[in-house]
Amino acid sequence: MSEPFIRSARTADETALAALDRAAWSPLHSVQPRPEPPYEPFFDARHPPEDYLVAELDGRVAGYLRLARATPLLCNSHVRQIQGLAVADRARGRGLARALLRAAGTESRRQGARRLTLRVLGHNTPARKLYESEGFAVEGVLPGEFFLDGEYVDDVLMGRSLTE
Repeated sequence: MSEPFIRSARTADETALAALDRAAWSPLHSVQPRPEPPYEPFFDARHPPEDYLVAELDGRVAGYLRLARATPLLCNSHVRQIQGLAVADRARGRGLARALLRAAGTESRRQGARRLTLRVLGHNTPARKLYESEGFAVEGVLPGEFFLDGEYVDDVLMGRSLTE
């Protein structure tokens, strides 16, 4: 079994990433309804290829992470935010999410960022444990921020320093 290869996304990845995104959809991590046809483009003006890191396994797209500025404010330009992370079912348990998180830290530092943040749903225990194991700490909780499948779910804000 090969090791994951992490690279920047290319325009040609759009079909594979869109399919992965739809297949990975789950109420465990998404506040959006399940995608239904006709599907929106994966890449658009707000979500350009350069915001994505892609994980390949055995030469095939197997995961992605969206890494973007947290806000458009100049005073916040030192912060990058993970705004999406997905791994194909066939590639789970192979360390792709961890490799993508580490690559996000490296890329954020390369871009001059000093902090890396993310938001995760409170009931997504597996993701929260992974983020904590990679140095993220809970920095805030918005209790009952979302009403999903008949239950109120917390929005958990996590972050880590990139200067340590």
